[in-house]
Amino acid sequence: MIEWLNDAVTAIDWRDTMFGFAFYYPIFMAWMWIIGGLWFYLRRERGKDMTPRLETLPPDAPHVSIIVPCFDEADQVEQTIRYALATRYPSFDVIAVNDGSSDDTGAILDRLAERYERLRVIHFSANQGKAIALRAGALAAPSDYLVTIDGDALLHPYAVYWMMQHLTGGPRVGAVTGNPRILNRSTLLGKIQVGEFSSIIGLIKRAQRTYGRIFTVSGVITGFNRAALDSIGYWRADMVTEDIDVSWRLQMHHWDIRFEPEALCYIYMPETLKGLWNQRLRWAQGGVEVMLRYGKRLLSWRQRRFWGVAIEYFTSLIWAYVMLTIAVLFCLGFFMPLPPRWQVATLLPQWNGLLLGMTCLIQFLVSLSIDQRYERAGFLRHYFWVIWYPLLYWALSTLTAVVAVPKTLLASRRERARWASPDRGIQQ
Repeated sequence: MIEWLNDAVTAIDWRDTMFGFAFYYPIFMAWMWIIGGLWFYLRRERGKDMTPRLETLPPDAPHVSIIVPCFDEADQVEQTIRYALATRYPSFDVIAVNDGSSDDTGAILDRLAERYERLRVIHFSANQGKAIALRAGALAAPSDYLVTIDGDALLHPYAVYWMMQHLTGGPRVGAVTGNPRILNRSTLLGKIQVGEFSSIIGLIKRAQRTYGRIFTVSGVITGFNRAALDSIGYWRADMVTEDIDVSWRLQMHHWDIRFEPEALCYIYMPETLKGLWNQRLRWAQGGVEVMLRYGKRLLSWRQRRFWGVAIEYFTSLIWAYVMLTIAVLFCLGFFMPLPPRWQVATLLPQWNGLLLGMTCLIQFLVSLSIDQRYERAGFLRHYFWVIWYPLLYWALSTLTAVVAVPKTLLASRRERARWASPDRGIQQ
């Protein structure tokens, strides 16, 4: 038996296996996203009336609190607050949490609070982290329904209305994730990210919603049921990405998370490689953290609906290390002789690479077609830029995933996650 296993292992062409997995896994996932996203569109978006009907809301429509955690947001916070206060919904207030900012954020918020009755401001003397700021805002809110946005995000006037359609539509709806749209589009990185949020992130959220569980809500705009947050103890301060963590805990406690593409929020994204690296590394580290912390709990049969999301993410980590291994073997071949089974002659794909490229183009075309109703510019303009996505972002995703695993394993579990003002690109 042992000899048979040894012969079987020896017979495996590990090089071809790695290449096969490296190219066929993205193809498989792309079609899973295309099918799931199209199903979501056909059932929930096609033919949907996009006109908000405020007159259909009951006179005693539930009150909503919009929570805005802020840290060193002096350049953007006034515009963010003004957009939040322009919300078209019968009953709401805005709670801004100044998380120990070292710039003029606190003074700007105080000046706005004197002018607008709906605005309340909470000040921290020192930076406590976004999770603590969100928790403070939630505990101070008079509402059973909360909408959280970032301190530099511009909320669409009807975003709260669309979120409340879900939050009040079922007793087990714990959260609703919105649809972020990119504002800064002046550089190649910015233009590619416009297509990315439509063709990758938007399509994935639609597909995950179709298949049952969403990997994460959008940290920049999410609506919450207070009862759901209270049942899990709100946001945790020791997690790098509080949005991924709260998404997993809500769904593991059998709360439903929905995706509402009409709940728009306009954001600024990094347009430098350094800023983009820091952002994506934090996202990758957040995913590794939740896998390490909650992985064992997912083995329970009661969590079976979450298995698909967990397996997808775990497999993507394996894919990243396989891609790194292929690249390392290719580079080593220039400096030392390798056994034939480990030789990588080229990194350029063969016929299967053509299949992968065509699949990507189909995915981008489908997703941008679905998403064009939320964009003022024609989707073909974004289609031209998003075709460059695999060259940059697959490499970036591979490197951040590879770095995130050891960084998370070596990080102190008791250390509180704090934030810094991110790169927001070139604003016009």
